[in-house]
Order: sequence, then structure tokens, then C-alpha cells
Amino acid sequence: MSRTAEAAAGWWKNGTWRFTPRAARRLQWSAIAAVTLLAAAVRLWNLGHPGVLVFDEIYYVRDSYSQLLNGFPTKWAEGLGMNFGPNEITQSLPTASYVVHPPLGKWLIGLGMLVCDADNGWGWRMSTAVAGTLAVLLVTVLGRRLFRSTLIGVIAGFLMAIDGLAIVMSRVSLLDNFLMLAALLGAYFVLLDRDQNDRVWQRWLRATPHRGDYGPVLWRRPWLLAASITFGLAAGIKWSGLYVLAGFGLYLVIRDMYQRRKAGLVGWFSAGVLTQGLVSFALLVPLALASYLATWTGWLLTSTGWNRGWAAEAGNAATGFFSWVPHWAQSLWHYHTTMYQWHSTLNAPHPYMAHPLTWPLALRPTSMYYESFEYGQDGCTISKCSEAITSLPNPLIWWGGLLALGFLAYLLVRYRDGVAGFILVGALSGYLPWLLTPSRSAVFQFYTIAYAPFVYLALAYAVGWILGYWRLDQGYGKFFGTISRRHPLPRITTPNLTVVAIFLVTALAVSIYFYPLWTGTRISFTFWQLHIWLPGWS
Repeated sequence: MSRTAEAAAGWWKNGTWRFTPRAARRLQWSAIAAVTLLAAAVRLWNLGHPGVLVFDEIYYVRDSYSQLLNGFPTKWAEGLGMNFGPNEITQSLPTASYVVHPPLGKWLIGLGMLVCDADNGWGWRMSTAVAGTLAVLLVTVLGRRLFRSTLIGVIAGFLMAIDGLAIVMSRVSLLDNFLMLAALLGAYFVLLDRDQNDRVWQRWLRATPHRGDYGPVLWRRPWLLAASITFGLAAGIKWSGLYVLAGFGLYLVIRDMYQRRKAGLVGWFSAGVLTQGLVSFALLVPLALASYLATWTGWLLTSTGWNRGWAAEAGNAATGFFSWVPHWAQSLWHYHTTMYQWHSTLNAPHPYMAHPLTWPLALRPTSMYYESFEYGQDGCTISKCSEAITSLPNPLIWWGGLLALGFLAYLLVRYRDGVAGFILVGALSGYLPWLLTPSRSAVFQFYTIAYAPFVYLALAYAVGWILGYWRLDQGYGKFFGTISRRHPLPRITTPNLTVVAIFLVTALAVSIYFYPLWTGTRISFTFWQLHIWLPGWS
């Protein structure tokens, strides 16, 4: 038997494990299912605890429930505190409330309340837990396609399944987990569009010996339309979804220009910007705007939502050239201008605010819930007990992911590694815009969940390099394509496999150690203190 044939019979040590193609597929999908079930277990366990609102749930849960009842958020009676039980859910007021985020995320929270009741933590948090679990599945599937390896995709999903930031944001009823899922799904559709375009280009190159100066214009791109809708929905959760739309839109233009240049087309730049670039814009942006506007349907169908009748009030309606614009559109535009002013000028210092420069090192995670109990109080059987929910990522995964992103930046610059480029676009489009908002004080570490999936993908990609799935070739690969050549089959050596296994087992052990601080599990105050590795973690 030749070495190639022998290698094809197994994985790791040649001939040790032999699978038929059907058995291999079963094993692959079983691994994907196992990672997804692990994610569900750690997110759903004791989800209803604590039975009070935590952190900004005090806004989003109440807004979601009143929006479910009225089509728009309303104000609530005073003095409810952090409670939202059977007595409190009846105390919404008919007066519309001013909220500073689009409606879709609150509709999704409300969906969980419809399924699991609105007066308990399971109802408030079910939708975010489901979104977090689906995100793990999506990271795994996206990684499988991006890396052309089920194993590396499963490793990416495993890292997300056990990371503290992803767990916490799946167990509190905030908007950011939905934003993350929508942005990730949009990125997956961009990846599918990229792969489809590669096949179209290959057919065109084979069929067109005389290629002209500009190349084809690609209109038939269903996956780009799907990405457009999804990015619009992401913006309908939080405006920061627009950053991801812009980042991947730029990615598509640059990659198209490079494909044309590589094909020897003289007009590669003008074609990439003025023809295919404009077509891509037409496919991506208008539909995203339409899907974003669709998230405001509940507000538009009412007459009493906040600011809904602004244009009908004396002196507010536009005159002159814009007088033809319907009043509902003028009122919606005015609402958006007030939202923009609020976001751009917010100056509300908070004890757990964290400058974006500190996010990569997780220097100041957000304490979303903390309660201490003395001996004999509420069942505490030791001198002092603590319960905490802190948006602290697994330090080994998060800091390892930072190193991996640096490695990917090197691969992109030095070897034109397209896998690295795709991951970096996702990570940087979720992070860099926050560095451009210095006037806003109230920003938090947990905002990183929006781009955290790309950190896990980066770390999994680095693990693949350690395992020997890829190698550096002489010369350069394909810019933003399937970059450095893979071995026909990975030749995984025992030392490299041992290093990766130790890393993954250690990461799991660290997650088990920190899990009580991610879920509000009661522990001793002394044990809580042992988790405060840095001053900003307290």
C-alpha cells in the first residue's frame, strides 16, 4: 500500500482508525451535535436564577414585554426595583417610552416570554440562551466550510461553547447576543457567496480565452442577498450591526478587484469599483435598508408609539423639496436623529465601563449581578457566601485568541492568507469602530460578544496550524481566497497533538473553575476572591 493510500485509511497514526465515508460523515455530524448539546447544557442549566432582573435587563425585559403587548415599549410604574414577577408584569403604563435601540432584539426577547411565560427568569432569558446555542452551531458549521475541516470547525465551536463571555451573554436578557448571531449569520452567507463566485470565475476563465479589459459582472448572487437581509436585521437589533455590513461590503469589493487583477484584466480597478462594485452595492445595501425598516413595523402600525405623530404636530413637517415625504417617514427620521444624538453624546460614567483599548485583554469585565450572604442568611452555611454573574471570558481562550489574531495578521500581510483575511474582517469590523467613539463614556467589555466568534475561529485556525493542517508555501497564496496550500491529508504528529490536547483540556478546566462566576452559583466569598486574578475583575 502506498503512503498516500495508507494515510487515506486513517487519521493521526496511519491505519489506526479506519472509517468508511459514511461512518466518517456520521462521526463528523456527531461531533458537531455533541458540541451544540454541550453549549445548550451550560447555557440552559438553572437559567431562571437569579429570579430578579440583572444589570440592563431592567430596561430590556420590561421594554420587550410592553412592546409585545402594544407594538412599542411603554413606561412602567415606579418602585418596581429589580423584580418582574406576577405582580410586576401587570404594572405597565399606556404612555409610550423612549428607547434608543431598534425594536428587533426586544421582539426576540418577547418571543421567549410567549413560550415560557413573562414572569420568571426562564421566560426573560430563553431567547438569548437559544441564540447563544445556535451561534455555537453556526460557528462550527462556518469553521467547517472556511477551514475545509470538520475537526477544526468543531474546535472553534467547542471554544465558544465553554467560553465565559459567550456563556454569560447567553444567560442574560440583553440585545448583544442577538446582534452577534445575526452578524455571524451574515458573515456565513458572505462566505457562501464567496465560494459560489469562485466557481463562477473558474468557469468564466475556462470558457473565455479572450477576456477583454474588465471581466464579467455578477448579478446572480442569492447568498449576497441573504447576507444583505441578515445584516439589515443585525442593525435592527443594534446599530453596530452596520459596522459588520460595511466591513464585509469592503471585503467583497477588495476581493473582487484582486480576482480581476489576477486574471490579467487591465481595468481591474475600475471594474471592481465602478461596475461590479456598484452592482454589489445595489445587491447589498437597499435590501439591508428594507429589512432594517421592516423591524420597525410594530411602531409604524401604531399611532401612539413614542414620536410616532411628530410630523403631524404643528411646525414639524418638512416644507419645500421634502414636503412629499410621508409623515410616518419624517417621524421615523426624527426618531433616528434623537437616537443618534443620544448615542454620540452619551456621558454617563459607570463603575464597570471599559475603554475599548482594554477589551482585548479583558481588563474590566462587567459585573452584572452580585449578592453576598452572611452565615444563616438565605441558606448560607458558611461565614460568608457570594453569588456573581460577570462577563469575564475564559482567560486562556481570550488571551490565546488575541495571540492568534496577531498570527493571522502576519499570515495576511506576509502570505496573503484569505482565511486569515476573512476572520480578521469579522473581528475588526466589530471592534475598530468603537475606537472612533471617544466622546461616549458608557461602553462595556461585554460588547465584545459581537465579534467574539471570530476570536474563537482565529484560535481554532491557529490550532490547525499547530496540528499541521496547513503549511507555508514559498511565494504567495491567493489574496482573500483559499490561501496557503493544505496538505493532501493532515499529518498530525504525536507531539503536536499532545500540545493541542493539553491546551483544550486546560481551557475546559479553566471554564469549570470560573463557571460559578458566570452563572450566579452560590460559592464561598473566599472562593470568589480566588478568581480575581486582576484588579479590574473585582
